[in-house]
Amino acid sequence: MLRRLVIFGFLFVHLTVFCQEQVRIRLFSNSVTELAVFTVLSGRYEINAFSGNPLIAEPGEIIIVARYRNSLFLKVRDREPMICDSLYCTGITGTDSFSLRVQGILRYYSGDLHCFHDLGSLFLINLTDIEEYVAGVVLAEGGSGKNIEYFKTQAVIVRTYMYRYFDKHATDHFNLCDNTHCQVYNGITTDTIILHAALSTKGEVILGPDSTLIIAAFHSNCGGETAPSESVWLTDEPYLKKVTDPFCTASRNAKWQMTMSRDAWTGYFEKMGYSGDEDNPALLNFSQKTRMTEFRAGSFSLPLRQMRIDLNLRSSFFSVTASGDSVIISGRGYGHGVGLCQEGAMSMALKGFDYRQIINFYYSGVIIADVGEAVTKE
Repeated sequence: MLRRLVIFGFLFVHLTVFCQEQVRIRLFSNSVTELAVFTVLSGRYEINAFSGNPLIAEPGEIIIVARYRNSLFLKVRDREPMICDSLYCTGITGTDSFSLRVQGILRYYSGDLHCFHDLGSLFLINLTDIEEYVAGVVLAEGGSGKNIEYFKTQAVIVRTYMYRYFDKHATDHFNLCDNTHCQVYNGITTDTIILHAALSTKGEVILGPDSTLIIAAFHSNCGGETAPSESVWLTDEPYLKKVTDPFCTASRNAKWQMTMSRDAWTGYFEKMGYSGDEDNPALLNFSQKTRMTEFRAGSFSLPLRQMRIDLNLRSSFFSVTASGDSVIISGRGYGHGVGLCQEGAMSMALKGFDYRQIINFYYSGVIIADVGEAVTKE
């Protein structure tokens, strides 16, 4: 049951409804899927296509499922192929896992699999344990071979995002998808350090001053200074403020450089509406010692976040210098710059900071608590 309380005139609801153990993830969601090969790895599965009695699949059992018009084509063992509307592969031992091969890509999962046809594609929905999902996302988003305090940090961030957007795809019969639209999830991991990081922080999330789940933004490298949320997304979040970060400046993605022809550079601005002198010094020499929001040349201005996208730059934290027939773009950081800097967090972990200290360094005034203490505006 939901617990309700009124704070400062707003109705809040405790997220006890989200204190559950499983999550539904759409797999291979970034492509139109025509065929998948399901193989039992461990445990036992009940295979139910609602056409006759379900069968029990043992380790090594292979099931082929494909989209056929507005239905599914199913091939199991030496049985005759069959057509069905949906397929449920349900683990029955509690330690059940399977592999999926789709378009030559092989990935490993735990829990159950639901297959159905929709929007011209085969939908593959994995019902899996939340902490195994968290560990899988940590591996996909943060890599392996890092300090455990960094992995704990990333686990809490992943879990916060998951609960905040738990019903993002509720109308589509799943919670989240497996690509960057939600969080990258390439299946379960056997990395014992990452698994320990997820389990040792089980249920922990990041809450703002009003006890709501924060937007747990992160990026690769901030270049020594994170960006406030309003400079990137035009929304002012009290916990996503500018932070001076000395920890990431020696990391791999702290600095970058790109060269463009002078004609391509000035041509870009003309395309964006600039009608001034092509030799305008302000157009050819631009400096950011601290993060700015706009590129200015006289009365002309352009959002730096837009330039980052248009010119495929690693970040919007860059300076420009003219050099003969070229311009040299010297940048700092990698990503949008808001929230936690991953390479800075990795460095902090190596220097002895724990995950709580790392989170509180990058997110201002937040609370790390069990998700049962979170509330949301209704």
